[in-house]
Amino acid sequence: MAGIRSLFGGGAKPGADADFPIKKTEAEWKAKLEPESYYVLREHGTERAGTSPLDREKRAGTFICAGCERKLFASGAKFDSGTGWPSFFDPLPGAVATSEDSKFFMKRVEVHCADCGGHLGHVFEDGPKPTGMRYCMNGASMKFAPDGAA
Repeated sequence: MAGIRSLFGGGAKPGADADFPIKKTEAEWKAKLEPESYYVLREHGTERAGTSPLDREKRAGTFICAGCERKLFASGAKFDSGTGWPSFFDPLPGAVATSEDSKFFMKRVEVHCADCGGHLGHVFEDGPKPTGMRYCMNGASMKFAPDGAA
């Protein structure tokens, strides 16, 4: 995947020892997050396709990390990929990091929040212009902040 860069070098998996600005114990994460968000963000899980209301979100605003509230994606970068997961063609600058994911006998590029290291989803090179990328994210890993909300 020539267009995807690993920010962890050598495909290292982010984890408790990764150097992210926001650090919490697993007990703190469990207390802060809803069970499905914990499963996705901290255990690298995947929600069932078509279950997230964020896939159908069409208002102007910003998608933020459910773990640390880092701004991740502008609504203008969202598109309907038909996959059942919220998809974007470009993250906000510096918002995400990537690593190699070789689970399930295939190589994919995993996307993480750049601040807390939470697992967001995966990125593929089959998205629309202008980037050609499809950031296929778990809705449980994010929240939506509409423009103009206090």
